Amino acid sequence: MTTLAVDIGGGTVKVLALDDQGAPVTETLSRPTPAPAEPDALFTLIHDMADTLPPHRRASVGFPGVVNSGVAHNAPNLGNELWRGVRINERLTGLLQRPVRTVNDADLQGLGVVRGQGVELVLTLGTGMGTALFTDGALVPNLELGHHPLRDGQTYENLVRDSELKRIGPAEWTARVLDAIEQLEPIFNYDTLHLGGGNVRHLRAQLPDSVSSFSLAEGLRGALKLWDGV
Repeated sequence: MTTLAVDIGGGTVKVLALDDQGAPVTETLSRPTPAPAEPDALFTLIHDMADTLPPHRRASVGFPGVVNSGVAHNAPNLGNELWRGVRINERLTGLLQRPVRTVNDADLQGLGVVRGQGVELVLTLGTGMGTALFTDGALVPNLELGHHPLRDGQTYENLVRDSELKRIGPAEWTARVLDAIEQLEPIFNYDTLHLGGGNVRHLRAQLPDSVSSFSLAEGLRGALKLWDGV
C-alpha cells in the first residue's frame, strides 16, 4: 500500500511516496508553488508531480490553513479569497483518481513525529509558522497559533516567517524563535516540543532539552496516520 504524501507550502509544493511502513520509496520532489496560487493551477501541479512517482493507491495532503472534512476555510500564505470553501478532497480525488484526505500541514507532520506521551506541541518554520497540538497522541485540529500576537502587535508568524529570516539573518531570527518557544512553554506546559519545517536548519543555538527537531521526511510519515483503521 503505497501512499502519496503532499506538502503544500507558500513557496514550494513537495511530494513523496511512502511504503506501508512509512519509509520513502522515492526522493522528495519539490516544485515552486504557483503564483498566484489558484486552486486549478495548484491541483494541476500536484497531478503532474504525482505522475512522475511510482504507482500509489491513496494520497494524504498537508494544507497551509484550516481544513475541515477536506474543505479549506482559509489559506493565509496562499490567498484566503482563492481558497475559502474549496473542496480539496473532492477536487483532488477526481483529478488523481485515487482517494484523498487533507488536513492542516502542521497537523499532518505532527502525526508523523509525536510519541503519544503527554502534551506535545509541533511548530513548523517555513513560509510562515505552522502549529499543531496533541494530548496523548490525540490531535487538537487546526491550531492556528502562528496568527496570535506575540509582542508589539506582531504575531508569531510575522516575527519568524521566512521573509523575516531573509531580512534580519539567522542570528537575530534564532533569537526570535527561542523567544517564541519561551513564551509557549508556560502556556501549554508541554512535555515535548517538536520543531520542523525547512528553516530549522538556520537555527544558530542549542535547543532546550524539551525541544527536538525533525525532518520533512519524518513529518510526512503522518500521511499514513490519516488512514489508520482503513
